Amino acid sequence: MSTTITISSNSPIIIRHDGPANGHSGAITNGYVNGDSHTGLIEYANSVTTNGNNAHFSAEAGLNDAPDRIKFAYWVPNVSGGLVISKIPQKTSWDYESNVRYAQTAEEVGFEYALTQIRFMAGYGADHQHESVSFSQALLHNTKKLNVIAALLPGPWNPAVAAKQIASIDHYSNGRISVNIVSGWFKQEFTSIGQWWLEHAERYRRSREFIECLKGIWTSPKFSYKGDFYQFHDYPLSPKPLDLPGRPHPLIFQGGNSIDARENGAHVSDYYFMNGNTLEGFQEQIADVKERARKLGREDQIHFAVNGFAIVKETEEEAIRLLSEIQGKADKEAVNAFANATKQAGSSTENKKGMWADSKFDDLVQYNDGFKTKLIGTAEQVADRILLLKSLGIDIVLIAFLHYEDDIQNFGEKVLPLVRKLEREGRGKDVEDEIRRTGDVYRAKRLIEALESLKEPRPLEFAHRDFGFTSQISLAVQNSPPHFSDSISPPSIDMSLCFLKYL
Repeated sequence: MSTTITISSNSPIIIRHDGPANGHSGAITNGYVNGDSHTGLIEYANSVTTNGNNAHFSAEAGLNDAPDRIKFAYWVPNVSGGLVISKIPQKTSWDYESNVRYAQTAEEVGFEYALTQIRFMAGYGADHQHESVSFSQALLHNTKKLNVIAALLPGPWNPAVAAKQIASIDHYSNGRISVNIVSGWFKQEFTSIGQWWLEHAERYRRSREFIECLKGIWTSPKFSYKGDFYQFHDYPLSPKPLDLPGRPHPLIFQGGNSIDARENGAHVSDYYFMNGNTLEGFQEQIADVKERARKLGREDQIHFAVNGFAIVKETEEEAIRLLSEIQGKADKEAVNAFANATKQAGSSTENKKGMWADSKFDDLVQYNDGFKTKLIGTAEQVADRILLLKSLGIDIVLIAFLHYEDDIQNFGEKVLPLVRKLEREGRGKDVEDEIRRTGDVYRAKRLIEALESLKEPRPLEFAHRDFGFTSQISLAVQNSPPHFSDSISPPSIDMSLCFLKYL
């Protein structure tokens, strides 16, 4: 059944689906408002309101009903400077009013989680920082369904204070508060406020004790604990967090990449956060943490979340061009300062597997390796890659954006409903199938492998992130050395930094 609606210029229109959500989809086609054409997919749409040139999309509750769905979270920009260390203009604000608007938009379009950041002082351009727990409570007060994950930093926070804060907020928000325990990487942030700066392994050991104390305080009638960092003697927290089905306490997130971080994830965390990585890197890390958890009888208790930076455009070329611009306008001084500060958290670890241990300059422009997750392209490409992540065992995708004013809404309208549609069709379950569909984008393919895969001479296009241009490689004869039309010699190009596409 189709319906044609004729409206006058500048008139608001509301297209509403009031029937059952499951299996229903529709499309707005050839809709003109103020002379502009509006075409978009309505999948589980509760309402799409267009007034002038401004469209508003709301996702229906059925969008997130499937129990095995992959979930979406977004980084809360409660510190200034946005989510990239770049001088590119950003339509992203760190103030309270803007963040309330972002949270309400995210909730409406289907995001289920938001993660606030913890900073006690400026770092890599984040000159202003709102405190994470109180900011989380403010966002919860202004939303109805969104679960907000508040970042906590052991050292500045005592687990008794944190446990009481979070338990109270759990009551105020009807069980919508979670915590992310960060072990810290910024030495000056500790020393400036009179906190001891511990070496990497000791920081993670303190974090494990911190989490053990949180869980014990929240679940024990009287909590006692004797650790190297914290001691408790029959401490009776009251009220406890809400007693909700399947949730003994507020969810505990914790991340990293080192062996210390993986051990913490296996022993005490509900969710293990990962930075962006290669396909093989994701597979290795998930398998390792699961095996460590299995030995402790916790394999079914640990879940995985991954950081990503999303650029969704009408064409892949447009998305890659914007990525190149972000990286090309990087704040070099701030990125290098960040790189130096993270050495303790990455390459200085004993096994060289810490966070940022193998991150290059371009990776660090998004400070949790979000570009590596490659949510960059068309809505269809990004949806495919999200389903690959799901098939690997990832439960939540944590997303950052360049322009929060527009990009949350855009992602919710174009990508999230498409992911749900493909999930209903059975996608995201067969890891080999998903790797076959889109896995190559996560691999650093050598040029010779690309040449050998060609059946006939065709030009090969690539966009190199270091230079921000598109080059044509002309192939006159199969397997012959390529000719670079822009005079860049092959040895000067790191193909692992390229997006390859056959024309």
